[in-house]
Amino acid sequence: MVTVAEIAKYIEDSFPLNYQESYDNSGLQIGIPNMPVNSILLALDVTEDVIEEACSSGANLIITHHPLIFGGIKKITGRNYTERILQRAIKNDIAIYSCHTNIDNLKNGVSYRIAEKLGLKETSVLQPLAGDLVKLVTFIPTSHLEKVRTAIFEAGAGNIGNYDCCSFNAAGSGTFRANEAANPFVGKTGELHLEPETRFETIFPKNIQNKILKALLTSHPYEEVAYDLYSLQNTRTDAGAGVIGTLKEPVDEKDFLKKIKEIFQIPAIRHTQFLNKKINKVAICGGSGSFLLPDAVRAGADIFISGDFKYHQFFDADKKILIADIGHFESEQYTLEIFYELLTKKLSNFAICFTKVKTNPINYYI
Repeated sequence: MVTVAEIAKYIEDSFPLNYQESYDNSGLQIGIPNMPVNSILLALDVTEDVIEEACSSGANLIITHHPLIFGGIKKITGRNYTERILQRAIKNDIAIYSCHTNIDNLKNGVSYRIAEKLGLKETSVLQPLAGDLVKLVTFIPTSHLEKVRTAIFEAGAGNIGNYDCCSFNAAGSGTFRANEAANPFVGKTGELHLEPETRFETIFPKNIQNKILKALLTSHPYEEVAYDLYSLQNTRTDAGAGVIGTLKEPVDEKDFLKKIKEIFQIPAIRHTQFLNKKINKVAICGGSGSFLLPDAVRAGADIFISGDFKYHQFFDADKKILIADIGHFESEQYTLEIFYELLTKKLSNFAICFTKVKTNPINYYI
């Protein structure tokens, strides 16, 4: 039977935990990693009603977008809803796992799902992630170049945008002299050896560095492998905050807001004044995305869709862009579809259910 740890790995293979923000607390919130999982319940938030639903349905793993535990917990006395949920989960052997800003910050995550729902094309990251790439430089005997290069590519290096197996290769000569304790692949002990080598360069994201180095060291024929690692400031095209894309054809502002209301089942949208122009370029950020407003303006977006805008932040639109605050829960509700699609590919004939509980704490009186 599949365990909590195995399911966590399925999620983290696509959305590694090191891509979460520094303030976040994604990952296993409560539970034993090697506990067998009977069935899974998906929810945006975990509430007391969601715990009750899990108990009633027999689900012993709840996967949420929002973490239950954000700040430090010094006592579990049942004095607030977080402590009561923890108590109930522990008593009923229910594990809780959360995937929050790491799924926000990667391609095919929350904002990309919103873009898909709106039918956007030519989508890209609104604020690309910088400082996450590493360059590997190593020196490979020409006779083994293809073997080592292939191993490094298969480990995940060399991906740039829509291209893979990206590298630079330059022929040269390497020198070395083995001492009496060495077991050289080529050359003789005590003699200076000159070997035809290729300087091989490629890039990879930081989170797979150990995997890349393992591939290099196990495929390379030398007893001592020379390599260099360089941290890069280049931005990534597949990671970062928010998404920007274009509609198939420009639409009227009010018509587009009506479409948003229908797709996201929203009774009302808070927005800035209409600019009396067509909507063509759309910027998006699921959850609280007001920090990306300057990026949306610079990118030439006609509208920025997100949630949790404060009163004074609406002034920052400055008649340059239409802000549409569709709500935090509303913008992230389809995150559960991402979890479901990811897990059903890995787990066939396994019970994975969407919560029937409305966890949105905000209500509208129309």
